[in-house]
Amino acid sequence: MRPDHLKISACVTAGNEEDKIAACLASLEWCDEVVVVDSFSQDKTYEISKQYTSLVFQHPWEGYIAQKNYIRSLARYPWILFVDADEVVSEDLRAQIEDEFARGADGFVGFRFPRMVHYLGKWIRHGEWYPDIKLRLFRKDRGHSEGQEPHDRVVVDGPVKTLSAPLYHFTYDNLTDHIHTLNRFSSISAGEKFSRGEKFLWRDLIVRPPFRFFKSYFMKLGILDGSQGLVIALMSAFGVFIKYAKLMELWIQHRQPKKD
Repeated sequence: MRPDHLKISACVTAGNEEDKIAACLASLEWCDEVVVVDSFSQDKTYEISKQYTSLVFQHPWEGYIAQKNYIRSLARYPWILFVDADEVVSEDLRAQIEDEFARGADGFVGFRFPRMVHYLGKWIRHGEWYPDIKLRLFRKDRGHSEGQEPHDRVVVDGPVKTLSAPLYHFTYDNLTDHIHTLNRFSSISAGEKFSRGEKFLWRDLIVRPPFRFFKSYFMKLGILDGSQGLVIALMSAFGVFIKYAKLMELWIQHRQPKKD
């Protein structure tokens, strides 16, 4: 039993994750409470979540950053552990966290750790996807979420320690799911850039995609992940391409004369 000042609220935001939410919540049963915010899923995510915790709330989707800050406000305990519905806390990570908290957290206000992705039947250990260090465990009074949609990040005021054990990420079911996500994320990102007035530049469309491939596959050693590493690098480059192509499209539409 942890003392009150070291109690942890695991916070999970979910939406249509009936195939993954059970494994996620089962990996959090060691936390002092588990809070789930479901964005009115059309599948059984809500019902499955209720089997693991009574603290299941439904809230309209407001974006990745706002949704994280909302669920943070529902947590009762001083420490927040953010986990997405398609992630699982490994046994090694749980052991490292519990060991740190048994020592009183040693004056840290946050802990970060690597996220390891399972993709096309293989754990990815190179490229831009690993180690993918994330700050997900932090003191509620010293941290919050910010960033640029669709990418949220936790920002804290104070010292942070990096742990070595991974958070498992079961991010894509298959290539079709990956493509759908790239399409959705690129639309969000292009829309954010357009709303901030960021201009479309041809060099972004021409130079950034091949550089992204080169960085992922060669500089970050994605080549060592075999065929999966090649697919990841190509998909990453494609995601960059369609993001800037969509930004171009938004500016074209903006410049077109409005019809009466």
